[in-house]
Amino acid sequence: MKVAASSAVGQYFASIHAALAGLELFLGDRNSPLYRNTVVGEVIVPYLGRLKASIDCWENRIGFVDQFRISRAESGFPVFQNVLELENDRQTAAKRLADIPSADALREEMVDFVLRQKAFPEALQARMAERLYLEQIGKGEIFSPFILPETIRVAVNSKTMRPYYVVSWGAFDGTSTLPMVYMATIEDSSEKIVEMLVTEDGKLNPQVEIPLPVGGLLNPDLASRFDDFASKNSSYSLTPVTIATNLDKDFDELHPKQLRRIVLGPFYSAGITENNARINDILSKVRKTENAWLLTWTVQEVFSKAERPAKRGFWSTTPAQEEFHIDTANLEATRMGVSSYEKHALVPHDAYQALYAAGEAEQVFGDYKVHVISGNQVVSEV
Repeated sequence: MKVAASSAVGQYFASIHAALAGLELFLGDRNSPLYRNTVVGEVIVPYLGRLKASIDCWENRIGFVDQFRISRAESGFPVFQNVLELENDRQTAAKRLADIPSADALREEMVDFVLRQKAFPEALQARMAERLYLEQIGKGEIFSPFILPETIRVAVNSKTMRPYYVVSWGAFDGTSTLPMVYMATIEDSSEKIVEMLVTEDGKLNPQVEIPLPVGGLLNPDLASRFDDFASKNSSYSLTPVTIATNLDKDFDELHPKQLRRIVLGPFYSAGITENNARINDILSKVRKTENAWLLTWTVQEVFSKAERPAKRGFWSTTPAQEEFHIDTANLEATRMGVSSYEKHALVPHDAYQALYAAGEAEQVFGDYKVHVISGNQVVSEV
């Protein structure tokens, strides 16, 4: 059940659909900055799919639930309560569907109602909307409050003779109302794992089949603990260096070499969001409302510059510890608790022209890497 585009709610959904479709187009370009020398672009794609599915579900839900709130003054994304309700509905969808007549039966009832009552069957329409919503929510994965980790890469560091994993997970922060994707490169010094995965010449053992992606951390002895750790350490209020340091302290056998956090948002939509008066005023002058938006995201990274070796004494043992690099010469990097960061902005050509014509483009985008959508192409580094 699509919302009328003429309404404010309809305009919001049209804008955010366009923004996420644009981001998907950008990520699909292997020449985009997120693919050069990294797997960031590849990692984000399935989480973006989850977010798009959530947006579709919320749009269908409006057909039978009156209230829908977004964080208009901050992130521009739906408030956390909507995320929780979606997750709760997902868990009860099958049971609720069983209590609703089939779509064909509802259509027959609606036709009969119109013929007999000469009126619009609002109650039946709402039931149909609920049915479509529950069917939609059962089709694919949504962006839950916390998305469990999975191992997406496995290799061996020939210098340390340890296997390392690239692990990703997701979280929708309740306070900032921002969807986030995490990815970490972690070496594992567990004796059993090293013996099983690493050959004498420092290669990944070809005899061990690893059907990637693997749900959870590849090390089965630590997988449950790692899930719990990720769940408790994915808040936006925690800096990447704090999360990486906590991981290093909590697991003697795991050595985080790199942690990235991709923060989606804020999202700006003319006449809807109130998170930046100047941007919203200029976007309101864009002729087509479906092009009057701006989506930003930030890629934060912290990496280990050295590993202090373990100390084994007569009375106690100190495990190996990572020394994480923070770019203290950069005030913003220091504030974020990162080694480096990149800010990105995705904007339709019409909206970029409006910002440029107003003489505001340079001030609005500042240190952002700008990507402009024109038709089915994205032009970067404008």
